[in-house]
Amino acid sequence: MSFRIGLVGLCTSHPESWVPLIRELTGEGVCDAEIVAAWDSGETRPPHFAGEFCRRFNIPHAVDNLPDMLPLVDGVIVHTTNWDRHMKQAAPFVEAGKTVYIDKPIAGNLADANRYLDWVARGYRVMGGSALRFFKPAMDFLALPEEERGRVHTAFSAVGVDEFNYGIHGYAILSCIMGPGISSVRYLGESNQRQIMIEWKDGRIGFLSTGKSCWLSFTVTAVTDKQIRFLASDEAVYTPMLRNMMPYFTGKTDTPPIPPAELIEPELAAMAARVSWSRNGRKVYLTDLRHDDPGYDGTRFAREYLRARLAAERS
Repeated sequence: MSFRIGLVGLCTSHPESWVPLIRELTGEGVCDAEIVAAWDSGETRPPHFAGEFCRRFNIPHAVDNLPDMLPLVDGVIVHTTNWDRHMKQAAPFVEAGKTVYIDKPIAGNLADANRYLDWVARGYRVMGGSALRFFKPAMDFLALPEEERGRVHTAFSAVGVDEFNYGIHGYAILSCIMGPGISSVRYLGESNQRQIMIEWKDGRIGFLSTGKSCWLSFTVTAVTDKQIRFLASDEAVYTPMLRNMMPYFTGKTDTPPIPPAELIEPELAAMAARVSWSRNGRKVYLTDLRHDDPGYDGTRFAREYLRARLAAERS
């Protein structure tokens, strides 16, 4: 029987983009999945949006109350734009042994990040984050023999729109090309956007330019001990992530493409960057992050997101 997926939160464009791709991957045999239910909080969408969405995408169950989705699904994708609600919305499914994917950003503060890490440590199948953890140009470059491409020691990426909801893609791209092991983050200064230095435990360094500006295409410049390479995306960024993640999400394989505990590193790095720029550029180690730091405000962002959507609809 096909793995039954529910969609939790329909705030962004992601659900409408991912549904056709998941169906395509099922048709290709990458996974065997069926989208069977959807629920929306109404935080950024009009009333009854879930019903309209389900009719549009031929999904059988538009759920009014989130707990009613539990018996209908084997796993859920949490798409809610307010990251402060991610853990609460995911918890019933995690505790029921369902598979959960939490769309980016997984969490905006250390308390929520540690709850995610606790679920992972207890063996629950929970994953998530930016699709750019699977940035295909970077993965293709890393697939070359190291004696040909060299060892990446420095990388640079730039992401616009905002510092966290979209900015998380920049941290994810750098994590994709550099791998796990982020140690510290430091705010360097501002030149239209905030300039951030990210240091890995082995001394390698990434630079990120991020902030509230125009949308920027996804790229990374990688410097190795043999060459410099500019890598840019030439296809939809969701497809590589879903192609890599869906076999694990649906239980076709028990081997995750990236260890789930590593998936939270971009969020932790972004939290450290926020602390650094609030403290005039002090180097902040990921181990310096505190539970009493409020982190990024997901509720405030959701309100801004709604206002931007309504303004776009009026124009």
